[in-house]
Amino acid sequence: MKNLPKGSKKLLNAWAFYDWANSVYSLVISSAIFPIFYGALTIIKDAEGNKIDDTVRFLGIDFNNDSLISYVTAAAFLVVSGLSPFLSGIADYVGNKKNFLKFFCYLGAISCIGLFWFDLDYLWFGLLCYFLALIGFWASLVFYNSYLPDIAFPDQQDKISAKGFSLGYIGSVILLVLCLLMILKYEMFGFEDEGLPTRLSFVLTGVWWIGFSQYTYHYLPKGTKKAKLTKNVMFNGFKELRKIWKSLKHNLQLKRYLVAFFVYSMAVQTIMLIATYFGIEELDWGEQDATTGLIVSILLIQLVAVLGATITSKLAAKIGNIKTLIFINIIWVLICVYAYFVTTPNQFYVAAASVGLVMGGIQSLSRSTYSKMLPENALDTASYFSFYDVSEKIGIVIGMFMYGAVAQITGSIRNSILFLVVFFIGGIVLLFRVPKISE
Repeated sequence: MKNLPKGSKKLLNAWAFYDWANSVYSLVISSAIFPIFYGALTIIKDAEGNKIDDTVRFLGIDFNNDSLISYVTAAAFLVVSGLSPFLSGIADYVGNKKNFLKFFCYLGAISCIGLFWFDLDYLWFGLLCYFLALIGFWASLVFYNSYLPDIAFPDQQDKISAKGFSLGYIGSVILLVLCLLMILKYEMFGFEDEGLPTRLSFVLTGVWWIGFSQYTYHYLPKGTKKAKLTKNVMFNGFKELRKIWKSLKHNLQLKRYLVAFFVYSMAVQTIMLIATYFGIEELDWGEQDATTGLIVSILLIQLVAVLGATITSKLAAKIGNIKTLIFINIIWVLICVYAYFVTTPNQFYVAAASVGLVMGGIQSLSRSTYSKMLPENALDTASYFSFYDVSEKIGIVIGMFMYGAVAQITGSIRNSILFLVVFFIGGIVLLFRVPKISE
């Protein structure tokens, strides 16, 4: 098939549609059903629903259940950080970005399906599937994001980036609602209890991800360069990363933005990963069903995020990307302070709606702002976005370990949330130092 021209509406829509395909992982596995399933499997409660024990034995060692999943998450992000520069360099050099995108998409999706067999008796297998699904999702985003400057002109990038996130939120909500219906109305679907439909949700996530991504693959170009894969090329990614690191010395704007992004993204991503666990551990749900309440909160976040991404794109067009990012970070500070005092479901819903409003905006605008700052006619876009993603992932690793450390020392996840305010304030200060972007 002949490649569509850069800026083509069909090409842009096909690119954005991958968000529709892969965002079900973020919602079902990272945020909603799997965390609740994991908590139910690893927390022992009495007849009144009070927690008795949350210790999990793995590899002969006793772990707190939250600590264990945090360590596995951090380890997976470390792997992604190491893989990204290596693989993206190869992809740019040999011109097969799409093949790498497909590989990690299929790795992540098949691993989601493998979570169907998650069980304490075979905990190693379940955690391995969780580990590989996370790697597949985030590694695929390196190549997906790197397509943005290849397929869209600078004046299109904010809008199409926001559209991608919006499609992702809508698609993931549709699947979550279907899964929620299966779980809560299991008798109507012929299930004996909610266990099997919960596990089937992981299978549906993988099938959805693989199925809908085919539309994206049909229209995306293969890559931008052509060369044979030789032994020297295998290490080209590290050379590219080093070259980009050196180039930052001559690009003050990009360098300062990356530092600011590293700091505030550390807090954003950590909050997104621990939000559901916070709701499980810290809230008094009373007579309300905690599972339903948590999923309602997550749905609220997703739906409001669609609006947030659109509003952010329009605000950036009026006052500029950097000023908009500063404003959003200030809102994040206020949300964290408020969350520290949250104890009831209704308060949690308010916090969830607020998070949704700024979550989609800060993600989409951060991506498009970085894309605008890349050198003109840069062909090694995957390497540049690998550098971007490595910064994000190392930030997540640091954030997750610090969250775990603060929670372990103080005995409360609540204190970890408040501690993240420091990173948002740091991000605000650093964003003020970024030179004006040409938009």
